[in-house]
Amino acid sequence: MQPEVDRRQFLGAAAVSGAFTIVPRHVLGGQSFVAPSDKITVGYIGCGTQGMRELVTMLPIPDIQVVAVCDPVKDSNEYIEFSKGGVLKSIQNLLNKPDWRAGAPGAPGGRGVGKEVAETYYAQSRAAEKFRGVNAYADFRELLAKEKDLSAVKVMTPDHSHAAILIAAMKQGKHAIVHKPIANRLEEAKKVFEVARQSRVATYFMPYGRPSLNQVRDWIRDGAIGTLREIHNWTDRPYWPQFSALPTGRPPIPEGFDWDLWLGPSVDRPYHPNYTHTMFRGWYEFGGGAIADMGHYSLWPVFTAFNLPAPVTVESTGSFDYEVADLVSRRVRNDWSFPMASSVRFKIPAHDNWPDIDLYWHDGGMKPPAPRELDDDNRQLPSTGLLFIGDKGKILDGRIIPESRMIAYAGPGAAAAPARGGGRTPAAQDPAGALADWIRACRGGPQSPGNFLNAIPLTEAVNLHAVALRTGRKLQYDSSRMSVTNVADAGKYLTRQYRPGWEI
Repeated sequence: MQPEVDRRQFLGAAAVSGAFTIVPRHVLGGQSFVAPSDKITVGYIGCGTQGMRELVTMLPIPDIQVVAVCDPVKDSNEYIEFSKGGVLKSIQNLLNKPDWRAGAPGAPGGRGVGKEVAETYYAQSRAAEKFRGVNAYADFRELLAKEKDLSAVKVMTPDHSHAAILIAAMKQGKHAIVHKPIANRLEEAKKVFEVARQSRVATYFMPYGRPSLNQVRDWIRDGAIGTLREIHNWTDRPYWPQFSALPTGRPPIPEGFDWDLWLGPSVDRPYHPNYTHTMFRGWYEFGGGAIADMGHYSLWPVFTAFNLPAPVTVESTGSFDYEVADLVSRRVRNDWSFPMASSVRFKIPAHDNWPDIDLYWHDGGMKPPAPRELDDDNRQLPSTGLLFIGDKGKILDGRIIPESRMIAYAGPGAAAAPARGGGRTPAAQDPAGALADWIRACRGGPQSPGNFLNAIPLTEAVNLHAVALRTGRKLQYDSSRMSVTNVADAGKYLTRQYRPGWEI
């Protein structure tokens, strides 16, 4: 297979048309200018809803040049999004083309869209540089084989293919950025961490960059709420349908969609749209549930500020469905998808002068009991939040409650710690700033604090939630071996069944 447009052909066409002119560097000037030879060349893998949202934020970063895009979908306007027209509007704003694909039925996506957006933006913003066209691939393995001048990859695919792409790229010495999760199987994550250590490439896990919880930690160390006992984090997600049964229909595969490549390492199954696009998040095989979607963002600063190790026990509970068959109402036995709502308790062992801590995650509208302290302020728990419970008080979303205790402790002008549970990463507002440490690491500097290896305990916890849900058992976990020690059936949920040729 040949890339759909060769960069040399693109450059040649540009030269003929006079669209691009090489200008001496001193003429270009400006603090933000980065010579083309100094840019980090990126293969952008995954051009779906979230992929296009992130591409729009990456293209303007002066230090980065997207040289190739990859997606098994060629071109589609049927991606699902959380706000009507949001992805389309962001592309139109980037390109300064308010009529670009106006009236499209859904979010635009696919490698053709990624290529068009990148080339159009660069033609507008970097016309004075020695600009090269962007190649498009359906298969990430072909991209890695053919893009000889590639520095790094950014992985924005469904969760089940993260590990396969990261491992292949890092083994070739490519720096790597990945959306959450690092992998949706613990054994795959373990292999990603091993390759990251061995290759020593610069890695970056996108949930990094949330506001610090160091102020909250320091308040607790100072005795503001007594001895820390519990931490609760919750979200109103999932924002997508969760299915209690496998789809039975056999709709045709959309034109331009390579279903085989989308499945990647997963075993063969018939195509169905309920698996794809945003829907993948709810399936055990393809996604990681609400905790993988949003828990990485809100729990990363918790794990970082309190230096949390991996849990030693994990207990998960979830909602369930009933169905009537043969005039009998029976519970649906579902080992395919995450429940609509779930809670999990992670027992974090004593460490660094912290006692044992119960860390809770709640999703699908589940929350901890509302603290009585909120009655004093005539408040309710928000739809997403982060609550620290000590034996002498509580901190909700970066503020001691009730407000009278906050004022008594820190004074009437005390500001809240800037952290909430379940919100989005600020990287979308300042992508260049969020990636600054990673960019320096790519150029030989120290690893970013957002590197993969700093996410090991968090990755263990997130993946173990699904294992506990599927086994229905309280898990005993040995982090030194990354293994569940008390439930024999848990092993099959730590890895996946691979299609031949896709083994990791």
